[in-house]
Amino acid sequence: MQAGKLNKRVILQKPVKTQSLATGAIVNGWADVAELWANVTDLSARDFVAAQAGQNEVTTRITIRWRGDVTDKHRILYSGRVYDIAGVLEDDKSGREYLTLPCARGVNDG
Repeated sequence: MQAGKLNKRVILQKPVKTQSLATGAIVNGWADVAELWANVTDLSARDFVAAQAGQNEVTTRITIRWRGDVTDKHRILYSGRVYDIAGVLEDDKSGREYLTLPCARGVNDG
């Protein structure tokens, strides 16, 4: 992967638990981990019906420089949209140059 192809800014987020100031209850949330350069490529889109509500899902491939802390529990924010990470694939040469993140957008959105 050439560095010039990593031309989009994305935010990597991790899940966190915080305490609500209003109720004191523990709530799930997200915290920014890093702002990264990435290549973002939409691969496909599909429409489906879930719980009688029409939805659509876009499958996207996001490529970033290698990091050791990225898991499928994280998510990516890009251009105001939430991308759920479905897996973390290391590059096929050294395994430590870049990561390919197959992602889905549109089903959960956070």
